[in-house]
Amino acid sequence: MAEPNLPHALAAAREAAQAAAEVLRHYWRRGVDVELKSDDTPVTVADREAEMAIRKVLQQALPQASIYGEEFGRDEGNPELLWLVDPLDGTKSFVRRTPFFSTQIALMHRGELVLGVSSAPIYGETMWASAGGGCWFEGEQVRVAPTATLAQASLSIGNVKSLTADARWAELGALIRDTNRLRGYGDFCHYHLLARGSLDLVLESDVNILDVAALAVIVREAGGVFTDLDGQPLGLDSRSVLAGTPAIHAAVWKRLHEAR
Repeated sequence: MAEPNLPHALAAAREAAQAAAEVLRHYWRRGVDVELKSDDTPVTVADREAEMAIRKVLQQALPQASIYGEEFGRDEGNPELLWLVDPLDGTKSFVRRTPFFSTQIALMHRGELVLGVSSAPIYGETMWASAGGGCWFEGEQVRVAPTATLAQASLSIGNVKSLTADARWAELGALIRDTNRLRGYGDFCHYHLLARGSLDLVLESDVNILDVAALAVIVREAGGVFTDLDGQPLGLDSRSVLAGTPAIHAAVWKRLHEAR
């Protein structure tokens, strides 16, 4: 199979994110009823309609690719070229009228994440990146900070519930004491801050690949390192994140690895 045309695919992903943003703004203004999925997570008409809007754009632009979406699952078809779509990452925030939700669109080619778009329409931020093309924030290329020591570093954590039963929980407490500042921005927000140099490390557990695939490309193309908590590259089954500046990521991974 030929290599995907990344500029064309990126343009399609950005267009799809804009289409989803229109849906989300509409329901943000009028409000929505909330249903519960089988796993007790919330879903709304905004989630479903936003994914349909995204699928329409992506299918027209890249008909040879399959789509794996949060609401409508994975298409049968091409296993080598796969869109990863979360139309409304942060539904709990959306229904509680806080702006910390986003649309996440990534493209995976032969198991490698090659582009990502992260759009937070109410918060007012969009970031995008493609392999070798750098990371862009509202039209300006951005990079992670040069932070090299934990004593200088700002750390943000999210979804760490499963870590409370993990041997690394105590080490996380030690890391917090050794860093300059702790925050818990969560969702897309702390990855955007990391990619543009305003934060140095993000640590999360209990995530889904659809939540973070686009953000992995964004951080990587901004010069950062993005793995799971075991230091492994992201795949479809990944459930955790360790992302940071190269020096901070290496230092923290070493400490967490030794604590296991």
